Amino acid sequence: MKFIRNFCIIAHIDHGKSTLADRLLERTQTISERERKNQLLDNMDLERERGITIKSHAIQMDYQYQGTSYILNLIDTPGHVDFSYEVSRSIAACEGALLVVDATQSIQAQTISNLYLALENDLTIIPVLNKIDLPGANLEEVIDDMVDLIGCSSEEVIRASAKEGIGIDEILQAIIHRIPSPKGDPLAPLQAIIFDSVYNPFRGVEAYFRIMNGEIHKGQKIKFMATERMYHADEIGTLKLKKMPREKIGPGDVGYLISGIKDALEVKVGDTLTGADLSADTPIEGFKEVKSMVFAGIYPVDTKEYEELRASIEKLRLNDVSLTFVPEASVALGFGFRCGFLGMLHMDIIQERLEREYNMTVITTVPNVSYKAFLKKYPHKSFWVNNPSDMPDPSNLEKLEEPYIKASIITLSQYVGAVMSLCIEKRGLIKNQSYLTTQRVELIFEMPLAEVVFDFYDKLKTISKGYASFDYSPLDYRFSDLVRVDVLINAQPVDALSALVDRSNAFYIGKKMCEKLRELIPRQQFEIPLQATIGSKVIARETIKALRKDVTAKCYGGDISRKRKLLEKQKQGKKKMRQIGKVEVPQSAFMAVLKLGD
Repeated sequence: MKFIRNFCIIAHIDHGKSTLADRLLERTQTISERERKNQLLDNMDLERERGITIKSHAIQMDYQYQGTSYILNLIDTPGHVDFSYEVSRSIAACEGALLVVDATQSIQAQTISNLYLALENDLTIIPVLNKIDLPGANLEEVIDDMVDLIGCSSEEVIRASAKEGIGIDEILQAIIHRIPSPKGDPLAPLQAIIFDSVYNPFRGVEAYFRIMNGEIHKGQKIKFMATERMYHADEIGTLKLKKMPREKIGPGDVGYLISGIKDALEVKVGDTLTGADLSADTPIEGFKEVKSMVFAGIYPVDTKEYEELRASIEKLRLNDVSLTFVPEASVALGFGFRCGFLGMLHMDIIQERLEREYNMTVITTVPNVSYKAFLKKYPHKSFWVNNPSDMPDPSNLEKLEEPYIKASIITLSQYVGAVMSLCIEKRGLIKNQSYLTTQRVELIFEMPLAEVVFDFYDKLKTISKGYASFDYSPLDYRFSDLVRVDVLINAQPVDALSALVDRSNAFYIGKKMCEKLRELIPRQQFEIPLQATIGSKVIARETIKALRKDVTAKCYGGDISRKRKLLEKQKQGKKKMRQIGKVEVPQSAFMAVLKLGD
């Protein structure tokens, strides 16, 4: 065990984390020249296209140092705020972390968030200043920021450039000298924490684990403590670029387990593995329960594909435990699922993965958050409203509470005014403003989560020219004056387009929705009225004009009554058509509400 080191890399998005992982793999000769490529651990097409890490990836490296062979287990982590749950899972399986900071961008909001997460788990922090070769690097200033943040000395900060391969040996030596070796008793009953899992269509569920105590042997009968299911360890091994089967794995090491589990719901991330014969008394303290921040409906385009969609979401959830889902039905869209996501990017990625990995074409409804409703009958008892269509009648409603978040925004001093205006426009309350340096300001706001889930992050990046970073944590539920805005298309309510909004903003939202829908819904043979309503009160209306055939074209000369007769006949036909006509709402219309401010 004293020759094992388990560590992760934590950083803000685009600070060079994946590139640093590539250099570490090359320097330890874990990969050959032939296998070398950029973003090696990012094995999803989506990750490569967007240049972000979505999933945490584990890999084992062998490193020779001063005549001794060390085993280094790296668990790569994502950097975006929406994937912070992946980071927490990686941190729980490690003893140390490399804190990577971009020398041109300095410390960002997500860096601070992930650092606190690592410190809560008593991880040893190795500060790394990356991209020192760039002309815009402010080395001394950023090192001073890191010293203030971590409380280390400036000598402890490793200066590196992952792209150029500078400082890689120093990082590897720091991992060996500074990060403690794992502790554990090889003779104790088996205790291993599952930190990830994937579904293999040929071999079933593959679970990735880190052993805390005891040993696991090939063919051993094992038990999952949360579900109390027992299986045989058909294959165990360590994770290099390919899976390397082993006969046994000891404490402190990271590995994988294949036991022929076909049901995706039987393996829970955060569960403890133990021996079936000699069991551990208590499970390992797992991860925090995930809190979904954004909710949206996902429906199959063809209702016959409902069961197929269920199986696809279950398999996807195995690989991404922060996705939650429950079945629901919509009048407009049929049967589907109400899914919970950690943020808008997370929702976008899940939709893309369903389409790419499982060939599922889906319709996603307007995202919203969870609210607490109190009825007049039971003023002290609350129930959850996850969907605007679940909201009770206003006459029975005592009050409605919505979730608030604590938002941390770090930006340059010249953008403070614009950022404040945006946050106040989104019903935010400023709580603190502190200067980290003469140029960099941290603003703390309390604001409703519902105002953040749509286009807040995009607008923040636009007004700050990309120099603002954003992180948030949930606070509590507070009373708000909210109303449900419904949309009627051809006098038929479309529940998937309903939205809960602040009363002062309701007229603007309703008007914008109707205008947007008028542009997106194709014209029909009959006139289509679009109405936005609060209860029975219509607050906005637009009309999609009918496509008209020129029925009087064949009339040349003669009495006007002939033309009138034809027009009257056409009018009657349009009236009948409008009663029985059905309007198809395109997918773009459901997402149009997100772009109301454009």
